[in-house]
Amino acid sequence: MGLLMADKTGDLSEVEHFSMAVAGAEYNVALGLARLGVPVTYVTKLGDDSIGHRIEKGLVREGIDTTGITWSAGLSTGLMFKARNMAGDPEIDYYRRGSAASSMRPEDIPQLEWDRFGFLHVTGITPALGPQTLQMCHALIDQARDHGLVVTFDPNLRPQLWSDCATMIAEVNRLALRADVVLPGLSEGKELTGADDVRGVADWYLGRGVRAVALKAGRKGAVLAEKGSVRELEGFPLERFIDTVGAGDGFAVGVISGMRDGLSLAEAVSRGNAIGAIQVGSRGDNEGLPDRRRLEAFMARGTGPDPEGLHSEEE
Repeated sequence: MGLLMADKTGDLSEVEHFSMAVAGAEYNVALGLARLGVPVTYVTKLGDDSIGHRIEKGLVREGIDTTGITWSAGLSTGLMFKARNMAGDPEIDYYRRGSAASSMRPEDIPQLEWDRFGFLHVTGITPALGPQTLQMCHALIDQARDHGLVVTFDPNLRPQLWSDCATMIAEVNRLALRADVVLPGLSEGKELTGADDVRGVADWYLGRGVRAVALKAGRKGAVLAEKGSVRELEGFPLERFIDTVGAGDGFAVGVISGMRDGLSLAEAVSRGNAIGAIQVGSRGDNEGLPDRRRLEAFMARGTGPDPEGLHSEEE
């Protein structure tokens, strides 16, 4: 989506000047991976308008393959407005209903060279845009599964985009249970499973075939659950704290890139904690996502966990 960020603090209804950027959970993950040198192909549908072409140009500048983009001549690219906060979660208004992306359907999936890819990342936002986008996400997972890719899934719950919470929970879990690695926030995990604690959330997914669950716990870090073990991975000290938008996407960047680099899941989740901590120091949704040099320097001076010393709960 296009992103209009308020230039001054205050209620969105009173803001007079905005700065233009680009946002979106999948876009943020694509950008973060590309900055770490990971080849990325981005699948989306854009309006043939100034915002859509701005997004395409931004992807090209970051070295992201745009052959997965399709275009709509009649529908506009989505847009969001974000208030400026000095700390915490900012006020956000979305204008995405009826957008080009909301019209995506299985037939819009481009002819991808699947043998080039190792991972497919999906969030719960695109399938929330309508029945067609939900079908498209399942079709993408079908193709990824057929070609042996690792599927990662971030629920990214957006209740305002679903008809009701029961439908949201059912459909998001249908997608999550098709993934290898699920990346919920702790509160999301509780809402999706009805569990009261970390172990309950983890057991719900692991017992239904998910390989691993990495639950984000904000400043505390994350909890990694695999069959037979639950590990707490502490967070990294924040350089500064501006807002939380994009932190979860940064976490996904760390986990995916870490797995691709051959790290253990615990080491990959630790990298996710680090990138999330870096991103909350940025005003925009993705401006803080680091390159490898910055990431390595940050992790070297942080307090990241020693994978050999992690607490493990054996079944």
